[in-house]
Parts: sequence; C-alpha cells; structure tokens
Amino acid sequence: MDKTIKIVAALLAVVVIASMAVLFSGTPAQKENTETIYFFYGAECPHCHNVMPFIENMTQKYPGADIRILEVWHNETNQQTYQHANAAAGIAPPGVPEIVIGKTVLIGERDIPAKLEGLIQASLKKKP
Repeated sequence: MDKTIKIVAALLAVVVIASMAVLFSGTPAQKENTETIYFFYGAECPHCHNVMPFIENMTQKYPGADIRILEVWHNETNQQTYQHANAAAGIAPPGVPEIVIGKTVLIGERDIPAKLEGLIQASLKKKP
C-alpha cells in the first residue's frame, strides 16, 4: 500500500511540474495574440493520463500556442475556469479529459489526439 501511495504521489508531482513548465514557458509576447487552449484533466483519471504525453508533446511542438494544462478535480480555481470555459462554449462540463478553444470542445482520449493539432495550427494562423 505504501508503495502505491508513493507511486501516485510521484506521478502527481510529475504532472504538477509539467503543468507549471507549460504555464510559465515562453514569453507573454509569444502568446498574447493566440487563443487560449485549455486542457482540463483529473489527477486520478486514467484517460487523462493517457492523453497527457500527447498534450506535453503539443506544448513543445507549438511553443507559440497558449496551451494551459489545468487539473480540475482538486483545484477549485481551475474548476471555476473549467466551468467558465464550458459555459462560454455553450455546453455543460462533460468530464475530462477535455480541450476547450473558444467555442470548440474536444472530449476524450480519441478526439483530442485526432483533432487538437489541426486546431492549434488554425489558432496560430489567426495570429496577426
């Protein structure tokens, strides 16, 4: 049991560190003209953990994209952002993993890898 707790704690630490790296990567000038791309996940969600390496790859591949990785099951501030982003998109929060870009929503470990990169590219093309 102790070993399981240590593994879960280590995984959570990796997710938190990766999230902070994404949030603070790049300069504000690089990202100020792009639409915010929210990736909402739950810390214990296995589907979210399956999508996380893809999301991290997208943040590295597209450093000019404003991709924010937010855990919503244990963070009230992120939960409020999650609810607000879904309300702005015109839907009730469907669950995680979820991507919200304006009014576009991708849900689940199939749609996110299949469609996100195209949405990122389209968002970056809108840059003035």
